[in-house]
Amino acid sequence: MDNEPIILMSSREIEKMRQAGQMAAELLAYLEPMVKPGVTTLELNDAAEEWTQKRGAKSAPLGYHGFPKSICTSVNEVVCHGIPNAKQVLRDGDIINIDVTPLVDGYHGDTSKTYFVGEPSPIARKLVEVTEECLWRGIREVKPGAKIGDIGAAIQEYAEAQGFSVVRDFVGHGVGRTFHTAPQIPHYGTRGKGKKLRPGMVFTIEPMINEGTWEVEILADKWTAVTIDRKLSAQFEHTIAVTEEGVDILTLPPALVPA
Repeated sequence: MDNEPIILMSSREIEKMRQAGQMAAELLAYLEPMVKPGVTTLELNDAAEEWTQKRGAKSAPLGYHGFPKSICTSVNEVVCHGIPNAKQVLRDGDIINIDVTPLVDGYHGDTSKTYFVGEPSPIARKLVEVTEECLWRGIREVKPGAKIGDIGAAIQEYAEAQGFSVVRDFVGHGVGRTFHTAPQIPHYGTRGKGKKLRPGMVFTIEPMINEGTWEVEILADKWTAVTIDRKLSAQFEHTIAVTEEGVDILTLPPALVPA
């Protein structure tokens, strides 16, 4: 992926990305009230698919390299790419990351958030709160002339200071008309290293932070990534654009978009 050219988007293209990103944010907001004990991950998936179709959009994950569902639902020790299914019933105390990517007029809106199911344990609450803060610390590093390594370093420094670890196997990525493209955005790294950020670059920042070791393994379904030690993992994701002034978050819910 990193051998691919990095696409710099025009302001018109970035507005298209914002439309897709806002639909992604609205979809998460629609699903959030459904996240409660007794609901299956398949019910979340089917609600997301119906909502997306009604708005004339497509679910980019559905069929992507053979992925069988419309969203990813990653519960507890699942790091990412959890496949919704009828047998997985949410229970009080679970955490679940919901990752959505509606395809709107040819552009991908990619965002995810980790939710509490009922009342979380103290360690689950801390992990989720730290992971969300990691996302914001990564975003705050974005400006023209900064390096990709600055993003990962900010995330890694904070996560490890809180006693957690940063997943290495999955990273943020360029996104636009293509779902995954250059550049890769690791959530660990060294300040001053990596490619220079330039206005027009659009990519995701999506730190996956683990309670225990950062190591993961892929289950037999070839998709579901879980922590090796089966301890908890959390993730938050926004799609952002590098601007002349700094950073523009394209997947904010409309209520949070600056006027």
